[in-house]
Amino acid sequence: MKISPTSVDGVMAVEVTPFSDERGLFARTFCAETFAAHGMAEVFPQQNTSFNPRAGTLRGLHMQAEPNAEAKLVRATRGRIYDVAVDLRPASPTYRAWTAVELDAARRNALYIPGGCAHGFLTLEDDSEVFYLMSRTYVPELARTYRWNDPAFGVAWPADPILISARDAAAEDYKP
Repeated sequence: MKISPTSVDGVMAVEVTPFSDERGLFARTFCAETFAAHGMAEVFPQQNTSFNPRAGTLRGLHMQAEPNAEAKLVRATRGRIYDVAVDLRPASPTYRAWTAVELDAARRNALYIPGGCAHGFLTLEDDSEVFYLMSRTYVPELARTYRWNDPAFGVAWPADPILISARDAAAEDYKP
């Protein structure tokens, strides 16, 4: 694996290094020791998947608040998504900054998002599926949703969403 920092403190792009032969390929997608060496979570007790039939589907911006802030390792297992992380950690040097990576099932790349960052994505292809590893289990009363186009963040999405849930569409702006 190749782990590279993004412009947001602690958000890491994860690229696989596949070994190919006549059988196909093999690649390591997670290693607790490697993640720990990069200051990343190494335990993921919850795994989630999201299937999105239509390109232009937007999910987010979601996070879980302290004391149960969750790190996420996000990968497109089918299709492509524009994956966004927004830093909402007040003590962070990149507070309120955002970064995005195009996750592509064919590339098998992933984005690591530390706890305290909001996450969202826009599907770029029909029938996109997303797989998440979560460092904490879900606690409904700590779930937070912020508006995908909140001017406090200024995320440059590649397109406006075609499909968005009522909850995400009604999300409030971020208030520090």
